[in-house]
Amino acid sequence: MRDFFKYTFATLLGLFIFMGLSIGGLIALFIGAASQDTEPKVANKSVLVFDLGLDIIDAPPGAGGGQALEEALSGTALETISLRAAIDAIDQAAKDQRILALYLYGNINAAGSGSGFATLKEVRGALQRFKASGKKIIAYPMDWQERDYYLGSVANTIALNPFGSLEVNGLSSEATFFANALQKFGVGVQVTRVGKYKSAVEPFLLTERSPANKQQTETLLGDLWREFLTAASTDRKLTPQQLQAISDRAAELEPAEALKLRLVDKLAYQDEVLTELKQITGNSAEDKTFRQITLKDYAKVAEDSLGKNSFSSNQIAIVYAEGNIVDGQGQPGQIGGDRFAKQLRELRSDKDVKAIVLRVNSPGGSAAASEVIQREVILTRKVKPVIVSMGTVAASGGYWISTYSDRIFAEPNTITGSIGVFGVLPNIQKLGNNIGITWDTVKTSRYADIMSVSRPKTPQELALIQKTVDRIYNQFITKVAESRKLDQAKVADIAQGRVWSGSRAKDLGLVDQLGGLNDAIQYAAKKANLGDKWSLTEYPKPRSLTERLFGSSKDEKVAEISTKLDPLTTEALKFYTELSALRALNDPRGIYVRLPYNFRID
Repeated sequence: MRDFFKYTFATLLGLFIFMGLSIGGLIALFIGAASQDTEPKVANKSVLVFDLGLDIIDAPPGAGGGQALEEALSGTALETISLRAAIDAIDQAAKDQRILALYLYGNINAAGSGSGFATLKEVRGALQRFKASGKKIIAYPMDWQERDYYLGSVANTIALNPFGSLEVNGLSSEATFFANALQKFGVGVQVTRVGKYKSAVEPFLLTERSPANKQQTETLLGDLWREFLTAASTDRKLTPQQLQAISDRAAELEPAEALKLRLVDKLAYQDEVLTELKQITGNSAEDKTFRQITLKDYAKVAEDSLGKNSFSSNQIAIVYAEGNIVDGQGQPGQIGGDRFAKQLRELRSDKDVKAIVLRVNSPGGSAAASEVIQREVILTRKVKPVIVSMGTVAASGGYWISTYSDRIFAEPNTITGSIGVFGVLPNIQKLGNNIGITWDTVKTSRYADIMSVSRPKTPQELALIQKTVDRIYNQFITKVAESRKLDQAKVADIAQGRVWSGSRAKDLGLVDQLGGLNDAIQYAAKKANLGDKWSLTEYPKPRSLTERLFGSSKDEKVAEISTKLDPLTTEALKFYTELSALRALNDPRGIYVRLPYNFRID
């Protein structure tokens, strides 16, 4: 299955790479790998600089996947920081007398993976705590989009460039459908599935969303949008209804209108904002810039201040399950079932590890690999507490591996659920015949070549595969009912492959508590009766530069607004992401518990 999609789309992917690949990007990656970290210093009367272009990921940089191709396409090495490091840095800066204010600038990078609303909600909470400490937050992107404004609306002062704009036109989800293209290529696709909302197979069969899929997408987007309206309007002293009216009236607000509607506090050019920051830090007007330290650099300072490098015999292990769930060991950026299960076994037998926080940020994938991981969660929970913290998405296989934990935490705008199963069965018979290729099979039994891609499946073969899909779906339902202590009929009703927001999942009993990663960590400490004497360890451990091949370049001082990607490169990266998901389909039986491959929110 994996090789089928790899070769079928290789030509098209190569075209996108040819159009978007930047030699400068490749050079930047090698320069980043060669760069050496130096110990950052915090000057008195400094401003903490938070570039929204910094990609906030779950696991520490280097612990998970590489983004080599994405970085080459974008023309620059993507700067990353772990969610926990970002939150700890902002919280520590609120207490640090050397830090006077926080400067929020730039735009969330469309090429990054850390722009999900659930991740941003946790960061937003840290910004609110910083503001509550009495320190000022100044926000100034050139152009505001919803994700930027979701964070920036916390600021004491929101400035907008007189030539800029503010986008509050709502959320959308655009899906790509391959059915006509596959038909033209001569590629046939048959599917087996359970759950009327299990829409992951639709791109191969349809040219638009099914009514059920459209219904669940509208409901999910509505939940996420309400969270945005509530959060942003509260900080701007508006009502959600007022902000909704503004959104319905204009797709993009001109600067003067945004000021009039109180969505921003003033119109200013960048030099004027920098002058204000100089005044805060006591720099003279002749100075080129103000005293500052980037969030990424300050995170290293905060790590030492918080004593994160200290060792305790009472440890809470954070295990990051981030990416597609695949059979076997998996590649960087994937959750390999066998590799992840081994990690849990090792932590289960480690006497210093008293509790495990499983941080899940995954749309799912291989059903077999999900079961392998879930079994280790069940066994581990018998020895020590296992607490799940759901990130931006923890659905389908991501929910499968979560459900037997002691407690599940999710944000209101987490995407979860999607309890359903499907199988994708491609064949290239017509494609081969069109170019003169034929096949001849010799077999000893009727179904010996059932997984061949050289011909369509017979009705009898489809019935056999559907039987397996039905069995796995029933197991999924039973497991959820048993682990969540829910009536099986109720689970069957709320399953059907339907995705839910974290807030609705909480109401349905699919998650236990709304909260973020730190909430899950504190609960784990309480569950393990650790008091205040414990330390955190993170898994998987960061890989070396040699293993990673590419590293990140050092943060630069604030000079200009963060560079945005051009539309062509942005679309190329989206397409590559979709193809990467297809290449991750390696379940030995071709059966998956996964969200739609190209589900994204804009």
